[in-house]
Amino acid sequence: MRFSDYAREWLYGENGYYRSYKTIGQSGDFYTSVSLTPFFGGAIASHIVRMARSGTLAENAVACEFGAHDGRLIADAIQFIYTLEPSLIKSLKFAIVEPIAELRRIQSEYLTASFGDAIDLLIAPSIDQIKAKSAFVYANELFDAFSFELIDGGKMAFVEDGRIVWRAADNETTKRANALGVERGELFLGYETFARALVNSFEKCEFLAFDYGIDAPRNDFSARIYAAHKSVPIFETATLEPFFAKSDLTADAPFWHIRRAFLDAGFTSAEIKNQNDALLEMGLADLLELYQEKAGFNAYQKEIGRVRALLDPAQLGERFKRFAASY
Repeated sequence: MRFSDYAREWLYGENGYYRSYKTIGQSGDFYTSVSLTPFFGGAIASHIVRMARSGTLAENAVACEFGAHDGRLIADAIQFIYTLEPSLIKSLKFAIVEPIAELRRIQSEYLTASFGDAIDLLIAPSIDQIKAKSAFVYANELFDAFSFELIDGGKMAFVEDGRIVWRAADNETTKRANALGVERGELFLGYETFARALVNSFEKCEFLAFDYGIDAPRNDFSARIYAAHKSVPIFETATLEPFFAKSDLTADAPFWHIRRAFLDAGFTSAEIKNQNDALLEMGLADLLELYQEKAGFNAYQKEIGRVRALLDPAQLGERFKRFAASY
């Protein structure tokens, strides 16, 4: 089996890792920015409000999240939008694209319990069910969840009985790898289709995503397994079978590839920035100052400890990037 098919089955097959709800945080396999502090969603909300005030985003636009897990990020963003610009809660439409039925149910229950009928919300299994003239689309740790091939020179990886074996790459894979400058490492699939789907759904789109990744081809492998907050490079285990569908399988998102896919699809701009710089640019410091005024210094001090992990270069601040694109 091609490694990309094995990875897709691992993550999204009938019993795949992402097919059911996964705990994120201390008791899960990994942390995310969302699980650390609601101010991550607050920064996204601040960005939405600023775009609406400047006219970059229509006040009746769709604010759409991809891969919303339990709905916490969109809920945090909605709560902060209400704090910063209450009128937008009624004028904006909110949406989630979630292909997994069990997660759609969890998201619906969580957001209904949080907001009732105070928001206009659509949860859809695919992007083609959401159409709008103006949209703000965002995601956290989406791009690393796409399947990928493993390439090494003129060879590509297959999996037999849980073991990686190498065979000559087919012509199409070789052509794609050469076009993207990937000589050794991961060759991600699906970014081009994803970007075109956005262009087909929205007349105007502002897109924003955070993920861990690299800005240029590294020509080395980053594919790894995450289990109970421990990272296992896939070539350091004799067999993949003990981890199959039980742990997360991931690799660094190739932002140079993503940028090319978006521009080729029709986006007119695409920018990559470190997460710490991006969050401050989006108004995170102003939100914390407002929080201190309303909640007091002690509450502020408690929250700033959580926020620091988002910004610290030694933690998530520079390891994670923000990808922003628009047309």
